[in-house]
Amino acid sequence: MTDARTQLIEFIKADAVFHGDFTLTSGKKATYYVDMRRVSLDHRVAPLIGQVMVDLISEIPDVTAVGGLTMGADPIASAVMHQGIAMGHNYDSFVVRKEPKDHGRGRQVEGPDLDGKRVVVLEDTSTTGGSPLKAIEALLKVGAIIAGVAVVVDRNTGAKEIIEDAGYPYYSAIGLGDLGLE
Repeated sequence: MTDARTQLIEFIKADAVFHGDFTLTSGKKATYYVDMRRVSLDHRVAPLIGQVMVDLISEIPDVTAVGGLTMGADPIASAVMHQGIAMGHNYDSFVVRKEPKDHGRGRQVEGPDLDGKRVVVLEDTSTTGGSPLKAIEALLKVGAIIAGVAVVVDRNTGAKEIIEDAGYPYYSAIGLGDLGLE
């Protein structure tokens, strides 16, 4: 376990895990909630997220950009882009809107041209795999090649299987056991 990963786990446990009765984006009920924005937008933690995620995806060949469905993936992509540079990788980042804009250029995917480029779809916390699949749908329309899906925290609720069944490699940095939630 890297020092950055150990520190990241401690920050998530201390600042992003909440216990109670919650309804997730998927509509499922849960007795805990991992609110990654509490840490992904924190100046102390964002660099750790970037380091851990760069370590996670660095062996995937020829990746040129990272990103995912707004809003959860946005700070993760930014952290990966910035830490990637510091660690010798040149990843651009992109944002996938939930729907195409209804004005301007009407784009759903913002950022560099991704046509023919290998990308990794990011997610902060994975439950059903719905957000990455929605992002993938939009990315395929602009010609991106999906190299994989990488999540910071996997809730172990089937997202991995759903993503892999759709034909994409799935990578996760932290599991429930790491957070003491199993």
